[in-house]
Amino acid sequence: MSVYAVNGQIGATGLYLLFAWLLSAAIGSWLSDRKGYGEKVGLTLGLLLTVFGLLLVLLLPSRPGSRWKVEGPVPKRLRRARRE
Repeated sequence: MSVYAVNGQIGATGLYLLFAWLLSAAIGSWLSDRKGYGEKVGLTLGLLLTVFGLLLVLLLPSRPGSRWKVEGPVPKRLRRARRE
């Protein structure tokens, strides 16, 4: 049995997996909130199932009156008014 983590070094692969885990939780939370389920559902699925949880959040149907139904999947950016 060999030890991979020596002196606190996790390596590049471990760092990339950590970033994927954190991003899937954050994106899942944002998507589930837009679909009308609240942030906790997406955060839980993203943290427990990583990328598969993010795919599950994408497959969830959006609730009536949610921002996903009203504004669409991608929110429109607000433009600043020009001062003349």
